[in-house]
Amino acid sequence: MAASAFAQTGPAPYGASITMEQARKAMAAAEAEANKNSWPVVISIVDNGGHLVALHRLEAQTASIDIATGKATTAAAFRRPSKSLEDGLAAGGAGLRILSVRAATALQGGVPILLDGKIIGASGVSGVMASQDAQVAMAGAAAVAAK
Repeated sequence: MAASAFAQTGPAPYGASITMEQARKAMAAAEAEANKNSWPVVISIVDNGGHLVALHRLEAQTASIDIATGKATTAAAFRRPSKSLEDGLAAGGAGLRILSVRAATALQGGVPILLDGKIIGASGVSGVMASQDAQVAMAGAAAVAAK
């Protein structure tokens, strides 16, 4: 789910919160993507309110626990990939306002989980390069969207 898609259409609305079954499906797909690439990551799944539902650490450093959860929470709270906040910071100007939001993690690797066009939760990943974190997070989100 590209950040540019959000810029063109606006963020999706919130839907019902992610179920444990859906969180397990997202986690399994994200873990499979990480394992396929031998990436030691932490995968965090939160509900649409940003509350932790599931977390799995695949031999990643402990700092990645908070980072992955922060990315997921940011994606849920802002209704867009966490990379959009990172891009805003990089652009400077008005994008620097995000620095005033303590709970925001403006790093690539958090994506909303959509079902029927509505945000039910978010996936956040940390442990490897930011683009790789995002790849793992998107695999989890895509598994739920595919039903």
